[in-house]
Amino acid sequence: MENTTPVSAKKKAVIGYITIIGLFIAMSMNSDNKDGFTTRHLQNMFGFTVLWICSQVAIFYINTTLGDILWLMSLVLIISQAIRAYQAKEPNIPFLSRKFQQWFTFLA
Repeated sequence: MENTTPVSAKKKAVIGYITIIGLFIAMSMNSDNKDGFTTRHLQNMFGFTVLWICSQVAIFYINTTLGDILWLMSLVLIISQAIRAYQAKEPNIPFLSRKFQQWFTFLA
């Protein structure tokens, strides 16, 4: 199957996975010329950022082990989805990707 994702969309999606600052840079890059591929990856990364914030809250206020598990889970998911964006593939985490796209429609 031939890859039809534009290179600029792929670049914006990959930039979105590089820290929280990269997320905001990619959001501003995508604001002028919206691309569906990039938007779906940005929604995914925004969800991972929320998960990372929850992990930090859990570490400091709930349970260190739970927070560490959430932190590690968010790190692994970010890396795996950054690789998928680089390969020009859609975000594909069962349940989470679909929910992130439902919850964070303000990024579309």
